[in-house]
Amino acid sequence: MGAATTYQLARRGVNVIGIDRFTPPHDQGSSHGDTRITRLALGEGAQYLPFARRSHEIWRELEAATGRTLFRQTGGLVFSSLEGRSPAHGNTDFLQTTIGVARRHHIPHEVLDASTMARRFPQFRFAGDETGCFEPSAGLVHPEACIAAQLELAREMGARLITQTQVRRWQADGSGVVIETDSGRVRADRLVITAGAWLPDLVPELRPLTRICRQVLYWFDLDHSTQAFESEDMPVFIRVPDSRADMFYGFPAVNGKQGGLKIATEQFSTTCEPDHVNRTVTPAEAQAMHELASPHVRILPRLLRSAVCKYTITSDFHFLIDRHPESPNIWLASACSGHGFKHSAAIGEALAQQVTQGRSDCDLCAFTIQARPLC
Repeated sequence: MGAATTYQLARRGVNVIGIDRFTPPHDQGSSHGDTRITRLALGEGAQYLPFARRSHEIWRELEAATGRTLFRQTGGLVFSSLEGRSPAHGNTDFLQTTIGVARRHHIPHEVLDASTMARRFPQFRFAGDETGCFEPSAGLVHPEACIAAQLELAREMGARLITQTQVRRWQADGSGVVIETDSGRVRADRLVITAGAWLPDLVPELRPLTRICRQVLYWFDLDHSTQAFESEDMPVFIRVPDSRADMFYGFPAVNGKQGGLKIATEQFSTTCEPDHVNRTVTPAEAQAMHELASPHVRILPRLLRSAVCKYTITSDFHFLIDRHPESPNIWLASACSGHGFKHSAAIGEALAQQVTQGRSDCDLCAFTIQARPLC
């Protein structure tokens, strides 16, 4: 969100300073791990569709400007059994909402039964009672490359980037704001805070609205008897939770067979502090992930790689994007509840529009502080 907002402000000619306590792109937040799913048929709800559509356009614009590959359109498969579906991302029926959004908003898609999915997608194992929604326009974005591209262009357009510098506090000051950092003060007319897991430290009023949860990403060896794991043949996928399995999601082998298949689940029961996240992935964690996913996707037990990230979530799993309740010159863009990166390019644009015009093309009314219940 910060890189996107900095880029969008810089392209509007704003004198913008971006401050990060690390050097982005980095692995300390929620925007690393090579790939993130993007889709238009959104099980989280149609209120996110304008962000996703506009972000796809912006990724292509950035690709044209930088020559980098940022967005791969692989298609996306969301599936589960017919019975016993559990809530996902705050939605009681994630699959049916996905199908409903696609139908109402004329997003090309196919509703498939288990036999059709088994024939078309041999990378998976189906029990025979599943239903799926395949969206050709879905795919993956490369978060580190997207962040780097936006910051590179922002710098070329005159943005000043201050990295390896921690923001300690900020204070509204007359018609502007003063930001206290490790390296001194910055005075500005307006401030956009996109601090992710550190948002509650900078805006303590939001601490009751958010939780931070450690998440693990895994790359497993492939079942080489099936050869169609590359992005040209395999879609990104979400296995919706039901009585048979918890939710998990994954990607094609974007780095070839040697890179393995990236796959992950989500957990929201154990919280953590942003500066004290356990980054050691145990053999027991890897075994549990394999036991969850291997009945449904053709992976082998050997773990090739793992990574840890953190989700900053609200109680209803929706975003928090709003003005600070006491400081109208301050905008907040977090938490993104584990599904934010696909929308980040357009949210950065919307924030830049709010800062420069007082309004945005995308409606932000669903994401206000008042709309978020306590965690």
